[in-house]
Amino acid sequence: MHSRRQPTPRGAAFLLTQIGAHAAEGFAQRVQQLGLTPPDVGLLRMIAGQPGRSQQSVAVDLGVVPSRVVALVDNLDRKGLVERRPGETDRRHHALHLTAEGEQVMMEMRTIGSAHDDDICAALNGEERVQLAGLLQRIAEQQGLTPGVHPGFRQLGARRKPNTEDDAVAGDGERRTTGARSRPGPADAPNSPER
Repeated sequence: MHSRRQPTPRGAAFLLTQIGAHAAEGFAQRVQQLGLTPPDVGLLRMIAGQPGRSQQSVAVDLGVVPSRVVALVDNLDRKGLVERRPGETDRRHHALHLTAEGEQVMMEMRTIGSAHDDDICAALNGEERVQLAGLLQRIAEQQGLTPGVHPGFRQLGARRKPNTEDDAVAGDGERRTTGARSRPGPADAPNSPER
């Protein structure tokens, strides 16, 4: 008996999602060795890129409620990677800074990120990688994505509203059970094409 071969999807959106999901899973595994999650890394990058920024400004950039940022910062504070300092202009607002240990972790993250990028783009030569990055940047800009911010942050802590008591139907028609919510991943992204 011959097995039917699945048709190969040719749409760019599907391929971007397929590669993105694969890349996100691999990145999560790499940063796990540092005791971090991808949201931890994203927040550390934001703070490292603009030391002294407020939790409120981070919430705006991430597109999440400020209380969600407080929980993320609390987690990084417990790990000794981030500290809150009184704001220079308004002492009621905390200014976020990396600790010395946070700076060290960011150096390690740069090495991990570079190795991950090399692995994902191994099929391309240097010129092709530059071209691909440029094309993807144009798409991201046209789609109105916030530079450097993963859209998955918006799903962190979000609660699903099921269609029935026992299960919900996702936008792609796949049935998913409700209950304990795991950490969001690429499949949780809005308008995710079928896998």
